[in-house]
Amino acid sequence: MSSELKGESIVILDNGGQFTHLIANSLRRFSQVRTEIRVADTPAEELEEYGGIILSGSPYSIYEEDSPQVDNKIFNLPVPILGLCYGMHQIALHYGGKVKRTGRREYGYARLKVRTRDPIFKGLPRSQRVWMSHGDSVTSLPEGFRVIGSTSGCPIAAFSDPVRRRWGLQFHPEVEDTRWGDDILFNFARVICGLEGRWTVENFTDMILKNIREEVGEKEVLSLVSGGVDSTVVAALLLRALPPEKVYSIHINTGLMRKNESEEVIVALKALGIKNLIYRDRSDLFLKRLEGVHDPEEKRKIIGELFVELVEEEARRLNLEDWLLAQGTLYPDTIESGATKYSDVIKTHHNRVNIILRMIEEGRVIEPVHELYKAEVREVGRALGLPEEIVERHPFPGPGLGIRYLCLSEEKAEEYWREAHRAEEGIREGGRVEDIFDSHKVRLKGYRVLPIKSVGVKGDARSYDLPLAVWIEDAPTVRMQRRMKLAATEITGVLPEINRVVLILSPDEIGEPENYPVYIKRERVELLRELDWVVTENLKSMNLYRRIWQFPTIITPVRIGESDPLIVLRPIKSKRAMTAESYPLPLRFLRKVLKSFERVGGRIAVGLDLTSKPPGTIEWE
Repeated sequence: MSSELKGESIVILDNGGQFTHLIANSLRRFSQVRTEIRVADTPAEELEEYGGIILSGSPYSIYEEDSPQVDNKIFNLPVPILGLCYGMHQIALHYGGKVKRTGRREYGYARLKVRTRDPIFKGLPRSQRVWMSHGDSVTSLPEGFRVIGSTSGCPIAAFSDPVRRRWGLQFHPEVEDTRWGDDILFNFARVICGLEGRWTVENFTDMILKNIREEVGEKEVLSLVSGGVDSTVVAALLLRALPPEKVYSIHINTGLMRKNESEEVIVALKALGIKNLIYRDRSDLFLKRLEGVHDPEEKRKIIGELFVELVEEEARRLNLEDWLLAQGTLYPDTIESGATKYSDVIKTHHNRVNIILRMIEEGRVIEPVHELYKAEVREVGRALGLPEEIVERHPFPGPGLGIRYLCLSEEKAEEYWREAHRAEEGIREGGRVEDIFDSHKVRLKGYRVLPIKSVGVKGDARSYDLPLAVWIEDAPTVRMQRRMKLAATEITGVLPEINRVVLILSPDEIGEPENYPVYIKRERVELLRELDWVVTENLKSMNLYRRIWQFPTIITPVRIGESDPLIVLRPIKSKRAMTAESYPLPLRFLRKVLKSFERVGGRIAVGLDLTSKPPGTIEWE
């Protein structure tokens, strides 16, 4: 790479943070700056020609054994350096500051007060909404540094040494939840580093097409197409880059699809002009393989491996010898599966199971959009001329309803029941829940800890914790949901055993939650499919579908009193899936859905998940 190209680039040293690629994404999208992501310990001599360096966050504490380390010689370079969260701690310790676990964790929104003029905050307000996700904090400034921003929970939330050109932020400017985050990164890249900004989506798409041609060469490509925007954009890119006879698009009905989905997908793919389109209904096989399986990681692996098994079966049927598997893998799939050197495994995505990883090592997989996020993939889709109904389709995971169907073994049911009762006793002794809801003007009727666990992410690390179910005196209006969302953020920050807050919409009376063993069964899948369809149809009829980014409907192995099972609604607002917040639903929508649910499923319990990501992931498994 030329010195000129490096000089117009920001290099991001990856400490394993969940948001590392969001930094690159923001700089490309908002600042039009070229980015590269390198491992944390990249030698300093390889970085001296870059225009700027950013140190990412991490799932580690700075004092943990085997925590990520940078080459300390980078601090001798005359290159501007910005540290984010864990990266800030690296800068602080190098220059003689102190970092401690303060006992107060911050997850979610905070209000930053800018303390002094600084180029990193050029043109921005003195009070800003920022996003925190940390347990450690800088408690003592290094010599020569100054505090430039504070929050109520973090006195040193931002510092700088403009002479040595070093900056540190405890919050995450790369996530959309930080109101002026893109502007902060713009100020670092364009004002502090002085870069011109030459990056565009158009030339990035051209680069993808060029990479496809080079990677495929003379091979054929078998492309798994679910009908979602990611796999459909990949299919369109392959058809744009390659002769159509070299591309085979395969849609597999797993029995875990949404209502009428496979039929609609086939119609849409044919409309795109796909020639070699293969449809297989293998629902019986998928449901049989999942019989008796309870562990969510095992479910994901079974589904992912079965996809590959069926693709290989098609390759043999077609007499193909030298072929590649194409996937619509996005960056959140890889980072949550622990694909980078220091990142934690949040959950294994179906496109990151062992057999896929072996195929990647063997050079048998092509993933044209693996460094992109959903919003960028949609931009590429529009550039390729795909219709809006495909481009704006709600994300749907490859394993489908299989990961929105929570299962439980008899052993785990007993274990979670004991944990939930023990946690609830401790929470009631502390008395924090009532105080938190009261401070947000929510009249709490009561609460229970649910005897079930769901996956989450706290401080870039995986959590697997209990949800808190709450009942309130007031109607769940949009305003009330917004208040409760703030309360939920606070609760998950102070109660380490809780990573979700669920508002119980039905039943009205507070009931004792009980769990029970269950695995995937066809009749229960059919119930979930119908309930999911009710939600989607009501979203469309009330013009809410395009306002909401994703809306999982989840069936749990929990009953509340006489109501069974507990169905959880998870309306999400997000752009890149690395962070998210619950979308407040109109009261009229909730009432319509509850009535429809009663007609479809009888006496079931319904909850509304109010949790942001972090600490709760978008899906529950």
